[in-house]
Amino acid sequence: MVGAADVAVQELTPDLLRLRIGFVNVYLAGFPAREASISPWALVDAGLAMGAATILDVAAKRFGVDARPAAIVLTHGHFDHVGALEALLGVWDVPVYAHTAEFPFLTGHADYPPPDPTVGGVVLARLSPAAPEAGIDLGDRLRALPDNKDVPGMPGWRWIPTPGHSPGHVSLFRAADRALIAGDAVATARQESLYAAFVERKALTGPPAYFTIDWDKAERSATTLASLKPALIAAGHGEPMTHPSVAEDLAALARDFTHRGRPSHGRYAHHPALTDEEGVVALPAPSHAGRARWGALSGVAAATFAGTWLYRRFGR
Repeated sequence: MVGAADVAVQELTPDLLRLRIGFVNVYLAGFPAREASISPWALVDAGLAMGAATILDVAAKRFGVDARPAAIVLTHGHFDHVGALEALLGVWDVPVYAHTAEFPFLTGHADYPPPDPTVGGVVLARLSPAAPEAGIDLGDRLRALPDNKDVPGMPGWRWIPTPGHSPGHVSLFRAADRALIAGDAVATARQESLYAAFVERKALTGPPAYFTIDWDKAERSATTLASLKPALIAAGHGEPMTHPSVAEDLAALARDFTHRGRPSHGRYAHHPALTDEEGVVALPAPSHAGRARWGALSGVAAATFAGTWLYRRFGR
């Protein structure tokens, strides 16, 4: 069950709502319903499985009880971005759009490359399901994002390939107001810190390291996003950023990605996982570096999580 302290609702623009459930964000794009009318809208990502009821409730309040999205758009298919899909699609008979490079993992054909718990993985490793890399099967609901880069259900937005964190990761950008939905191409909270992830102290960083499988592509993706000069960064993890220097901060992250975004060790730090339309083609050997550090941190993680949980509910 999702408690009130685990949920945050924030209007970023008149037609973009951020909904945080636990440590991950989903976005509802579209103008609220006016009087008896129902406005078209889209859902970006589906978050954790525990959040389905919350997503349905927030959508009903914003768009109308009978409203359903024109589309669900996925930045990628990792467990914390598709967890509520099964329940949502049981209520909404709508298409789900993703990049074709994600298809092997969204059709039941393959699982993602295994995560690396030796890098930045305290939060996700502790809170992920037993097999966080497991693919899902969306059946005939799955659609390819249009070749013309338009985003279904989101007029004025364009999708941008930003692979690295996953093979077919995409970000969404609207040039009119320079709003960027970054997915996990970058984050605005450090996912290796339980406190930062749950209390959400702002920090612009590279993608969550636990699941990133190609750091060269991740760096190029950060550079691509920096070239857009966004005025708003709405990431999959962390608080949205809108301060005047946000574009400069993203450019600085891209320039210094090796030190600020990329781990020095880990399974994929120097050799990527290789995938194709069938799934995983080749994997580097598991990393031994950092295992001692991981073992030491894991004992602290549970206590830190408990303290953060108490803080969120009783410390404010």
